[in-house]
Amino acid sequence: MAVDLKRAGWYLLLGDFIVGMGLGLKYFFKRKATLNYPHEKGHLSPRFRGEHALRRYPNGEERCIACKLCEAICPAQAITIDAEPRADGSRRTTRYDIDMTKCIYCGFCQEACPVDAIVEGPNFEFSTETREELFYTKEKLLENGDRWEAEIARNLEMDAPYR
Repeated sequence: MAVDLKRAGWYLLLGDFIVGMGLGLKYFFKRKATLNYPHEKGHLSPRFRGEHALRRYPNGEERCIACKLCEAICPAQAITIDAEPRADGSRRTTRYDIDMTKCIYCGFCQEACPVDAIVEGPNFEFSTETREELFYTKEKLLENGDRWEAEIARNLEMDAPYR
């Protein structure tokens, strides 16, 4: 009787081993689920919220009309804007700063902007060595907008039916 129980235990172990090997071999030949991250990039949604950017019109003029809606709606109070009227009567910003250490990437600034001037672009790979580098000035934001304009415009166009 004791020998039969021993033999049954071995059969159970062997069965578990075969099931485990079968499961391992099943996934061994499937397409890999992980990415080799800096060499392979994953897909980003058009609604992805990354690094902030200020956009320009095709003629080169900045879009921001200094309405300060983004500054008012920012829950983290990360945006600071100073504005003054120009000779033609329109208002433009003289200072547009975003403290990225305060920013919570909620996207409210982008939603509040009536002219799509401030957007959160597709860049998520921005790291710095000091906190001061995360204080974005108007020049830095416009530079980001110029660098990512094609992709930002495409993402806004793809997202337009849902806005």
